[in-house]
Amino acid sequence: MATSQMSNGSTTPKKIVVIGFGMVGIAFVEKLLSYKNEELEGQSYTITIIGDEPYIAYNRVGLTQYLTHRSVESLHLNKAEWYSLQGPSRLRYHTGDLVERIDTKSYTVQTMEGLNIPYDICVLATGSRAALPPYLSPSRAQLTQGVFVYRTITDLDHMISFTNSKLINRVAVIGGGLLGLEAAKALLDMGTIPQVAIVERNEWVLSRQLDADAGSMVLDQVRALKVDVLLRTRVKELVTLKARDTEILTGLLFDNGETYSCEMVVFAIGITPRDEVAAASGIATHPRGGIIVEDNLRTSVSDVYAIGECASWRDETYGLIAPGVEMADILAFNLTEGLNHKMRVMAPPDLSTKLKLMGVNVASFGNYFADRKPPPSIALPRNRKERAKVWAVTPSPHHVDALNVNNQGSSGVRALCYHDPFSFVYKKFLFSADGKYLLGGMMIGDVADYTKLVSMVKKRKPLETPPGQLILGVPRKEGESDGDDLDDDAQICSCHNVPKSAISKAVKGGCLSFGELKSKTKIGTGCGGCVPLATSIFNAEMKKAGHTVSTHLCVHFKKTRRELFMITKIKKLASFKEVMAESGENPESIGCEVCKPTVASILASLKNEFVMDSEHHQNQDTNDKYLANIQRNGTYSVIPRIAGGEITPAKLSVLASVGEKYGLYTKITGAQRIDLLGAAKQDLPDIWEELGNAGFQSGHGYGKALRTVKSCVGSTWCRYGIGDSVGLAIELEDRYKSIRAPHKLKGGVSGCVRECAEAQSKDFGVIATSKGWNVYIGGNGGAKPRHAELLAADVSRKKAVRYIDRFIMLYIESADRLQRTARWIESLSENGQNGLEYLKKVIIDDALGICKDLDQAMDALVGTFFDEWAEVVKTPEKRALFRQFANTDEQYRSQGTLEERGQLRPTDWSSDFAPKKYDISDIKGGTWEWRDVVNMKDLDPNSAGCSSAVIKYSDSQIAVFRVSDGKLYATQHACPHNQAFVLADGLIGDTADGKAYVSCPLHKRNFLLDTGNCINDENYKIIAFEVKEENGSILLKLPEGHLLDEVIGTSKWIVNKVTDEVSLSGSKYIEIVGPSAEVLPTQNALVKQGGIALTEKAFEW
Repeated sequence: MATSQMSNGSTTPKKIVVIGFGMVGIAFVEKLLSYKNEELEGQSYTITIIGDEPYIAYNRVGLTQYLTHRSVESLHLNKAEWYSLQGPSRLRYHTGDLVERIDTKSYTVQTMEGLNIPYDICVLATGSRAALPPYLSPSRAQLTQGVFVYRTITDLDHMISFTNSKLINRVAVIGGGLLGLEAAKALLDMGTIPQVAIVERNEWVLSRQLDADAGSMVLDQVRALKVDVLLRTRVKELVTLKARDTEILTGLLFDNGETYSCEMVVFAIGITPRDEVAAASGIATHPRGGIIVEDNLRTSVSDVYAIGECASWRDETYGLIAPGVEMADILAFNLTEGLNHKMRVMAPPDLSTKLKLMGVNVASFGNYFADRKPPPSIALPRNRKERAKVWAVTPSPHHVDALNVNNQGSSGVRALCYHDPFSFVYKKFLFSADGKYLLGGMMIGDVADYTKLVSMVKKRKPLETPPGQLILGVPRKEGESDGDDLDDDAQICSCHNVPKSAISKAVKGGCLSFGELKSKTKIGTGCGGCVPLATSIFNAEMKKAGHTVSTHLCVHFKKTRRELFMITKIKKLASFKEVMAESGENPESIGCEVCKPTVASILASLKNEFVMDSEHHQNQDTNDKYLANIQRNGTYSVIPRIAGGEITPAKLSVLASVGEKYGLYTKITGAQRIDLLGAAKQDLPDIWEELGNAGFQSGHGYGKALRTVKSCVGSTWCRYGIGDSVGLAIELEDRYKSIRAPHKLKGGVSGCVRECAEAQSKDFGVIATSKGWNVYIGGNGGAKPRHAELLAADVSRKKAVRYIDRFIMLYIESADRLQRTARWIESLSENGQNGLEYLKKVIIDDALGICKDLDQAMDALVGTFFDEWAEVVKTPEKRALFRQFANTDEQYRSQGTLEERGQLRPTDWSSDFAPKKYDISDIKGGTWEWRDVVNMKDLDPNSAGCSSAVIKYSDSQIAVFRVSDGKLYATQHACPHNQAFVLADGLIGDTADGKAYVSCPLHKRNFLLDTGNCINDENYKIIAFEVKEENGSILLKLPEGHLLDEVIGTSKWIVNKVTDEVSLSGSKYIEIVGPSAEVLPTQNALVKQGGIALTEKAFEW
């Protein structure tokens, strides 16, 4: 049993004892501490929490991710330090101790460990336990090997231990509700189980939330995981072998007499309220389970209250987190603010929910089964002084074939359905019989209107549009953005109960960035599902307040990229330091992850000096820094140039040899090249030495530069070809290779109008005609496709090349940072100007008189080409920059691999890896001493910029940084977001007030180098170490190696999870969107706690 310490205070506040250390219990404590009691001076209450689990409050919603990170701390709703920060006389807790009885006469709580704790107010928040079927008693479940429930960390630890010690061929999950799907995902994530099956007694999964059509759509996705789903199947008994005092599971016996072999079974059939303490203490409980409470949440005994899943209010219990947190808020308010205000009472809670399965959104809102079991009456607002506009039924041609209006036989409810199997969209909305009130509904696929629909149901306002428009959407007015039609009190973020008005209030209060908004309101920091809508509302509010979106590059440069380009060009600036001194806000600033790569690209576009030279190296983003594209596991890809897609068999054999030698995953790209993925950084020079010897050059797949010029075989081979597309493609690719630009460039050449090379979807494209070549510009694929436009028709090959020269140079000089040519041309079309016509005048007609300058600039760049990887291979100093560790030649792999379709690829990260805050206090005990870890010369010190290196200390990896002013910093090398070992490879920058940070190269989370705090995501933090230089050596203040390894050791965080093969249809995960690792204050978040059991069966999951 763990007990926190609390000294005696000088006052005698009321004593509150909270029985239950779960999500609702801690929510009550947090809310109680946040409310201010104005009537009493000083402290109002002292709080004691008692939990029977050995852990402080954790997020049960994140249990599935526990199998990925195996870190209890990652699930904590509050770090351990939070409890001590509340003050010694405010809060104490006991873990690992079970309350056996409440003596309601003497006002004491008695625990199994023998404690007698006095109380003035007792709050029961004991939650629920996992339900078991009638044929399986709790004692038998404990004694039978292979039988588990899915409820607590301990349950999952038992599963892990069992699967590690036994050969498991098949696991059966009993229950096809939300809990069953979550358990199936968890078992898949364990990676040691060949087959997972779900046994569901109903006709489709999620049958208590979805109807048959919707449930069948989800079922298809579950089966795509290669999960065996047995529907309409009931288990009658377990099949076991007797072994002394225990039983060993061998299978299941179904009620039809069939047996089903399995070595492990997980019951996910619901939950049962834990009311035994109340029953043993003479407190009234409900026959169907639960502690009976009044509207004010008081039990049958004075000064004893019940909240959460254990409470039975009006004959119902609720297995969702939102009602529990609402109860916690009501009780906390009444015990504090309620002394001077009207007491709050419990009202029917909103059970709307939104989740995600295998990348498919699923939502339900309001009374989503009103057509099955209509409410006794539909309460509609009456006698309003001001009536909202109500749509009227008028003859109109309005109809949609995909809609199905269904009168289910209820005089008060009608259903409207939309089913699009091609887009995987299903919507079913339930209305009052006259169609003027929305009662509830369910959605799959498209849930964009979820927030608005929940608000409409809550307010019970008459509809302003016909139901058909509501389900399909109404065309937006010009300038209307998402959220414009929402009321101010509409809930935008359900995880943290943030209404639309909070966004407006924050903007009016001086919040001028979305990052600042997240920090102030917590919006978007839970499941993240509200971010698109919240961003739209924020931008709209910024516009209303008269704020404009800044076009400045960043806080270091109050200029646009184009302005910086012209200043650098005209004043012949040669380094980032010179550009900062000339145009920056602070001449001594380091820069940031935005301006450093931008200026580096400008310098490369003007002078084409080697990006790995000392004055340029630390200004590059990680891809350019190591001349390779960093992958999600910290390895890199190798993409040699294969101009025009033409390659000899001899060169193909070299690629095959290199791929086999270094264990690289090999794939043909969509741009007619071969990608070798999974190369360790330290292996890159050796790999490129072998490729260079075979005649390969860098393909610049890592840079904002020309990638490829795709071609068909053209007139060389094709019977339809009328132009040598391969020859021209190779000419163009060799001409523009290595040239840096605001963004990547892609080209295409087709030998005839059949357009097999898809040249009109590229930044520039050329198509052969009977009279010459047609030149196209501004095409784009990706998320926002754009068809290229014809710049010139039937021109000569030479003229086509020269037009493309001018187009690219003008783009390089005038486009914004990271702006593709398609968007650049669109920007030229603003203010009534036609972008294409403007470019024709400049590029062809020379309307600005700059064509000669553009031609000379391109010729100069083309003439400066050199192969970057050839330079590295022949330069020992450059090769040394690729070492994994600066203090040893040892090598570590950073992530596990699995074989898939005959090749090795990285094991999977969880799609919602739990946020992690590391702190130096996590390292317990030991002797902290200054330890010599590496020589200063190994850090590659130079006066031109920053530098970094990784050192190995025991099993831990530590990143050491030197900034341009000579200051040294040291942090852990692993980024806490997905645990990739990449931080030392990130770009070093500083804030507007001069604080140095490193930007993670994978997802751009920025960590201060002195404290480790993440400045753009408060959910993350890294450990920062003391560092100094003495006599040419770098010393770190560190404990013994094994103590550090327990926290950041490499082997601790290498991901080895192996999963089933990806099915041909795509995703292999059941991904469930839920709350973040914090207490969720209000509705719409699911309690994925080993089951959901509601007294109202229609709402069970």
